[in-house]
Amino acid sequence: MKAAMIWGASGGIGRALLKKTVDEGWQTIALTRSPADIGDADVVIDVDVSDPHAVKKAVHSAAMEVESVSLWMYAAGDILAAKTADMAPGEWNRILAANLTGAFHALHYSLPLLTEEAQLIFIGAVSERLRLPGLSAYAASKAGLEALAECLRKEERHKKVLLVRPGAVATTLWEKVPMSLPKHALSPDDLAEAVYAASEQGQSGRLDL
Repeated sequence: MKAAMIWGASGGIGRALLKKTVDEGWQTIALTRSPADIGDADVVIDVDVSDPHAVKKAVHSAAMEVESVSLWMYAAGDILAAKTADMAPGEWNRILAANLTGAFHALHYSLPLLTEEAQLIFIGAVSERLRLPGLSAYAASKAGLEALAECLRKEERHKKVLLVRPGAVATTLWEKVPMSLPKHALSPDDLAEAVYAASEQGQSGRLDL
């Protein structure tokens, strides 16, 4: 059975991606800071993506359960609404850790476990639309994630690397910002359907939703 690895599996998007891969018959490895919130995954691993040692240990635990991973998805993330002048360095670091540095940690330690032609999917954002007052940390981290994915695609040429850029998704992340959820926002399930379809087609590059 092919294995899928979902980072950030207890968030709104991660949970939907996990459910979709379970429904499609994948062996699933769910990685999260909230393991009690995970339901149907075959393997659930508690991990803080900001801690490289914890990530290395988590991937080692996953390797004890599966031979290899064919579908790898990074859906972990966080957001903060604060002007640059008012933001504490720790807040900046927390947002960068969740959205960008954590993605590097997860990717770096996962690569030896991935099949040669694995599909890698990063959940990004339409970063150029995020450059608004109060969103500097989030916008910078998502722009950095986009650059990371593009470089990786050139380094790992046999693998399929896809950056997904949804405009807005109806998750609890919106409770952290002083903005209304757009009427056209995707549901997490709709996003998961689109992402899975793209993975089945072997898409690489960028997917705007």
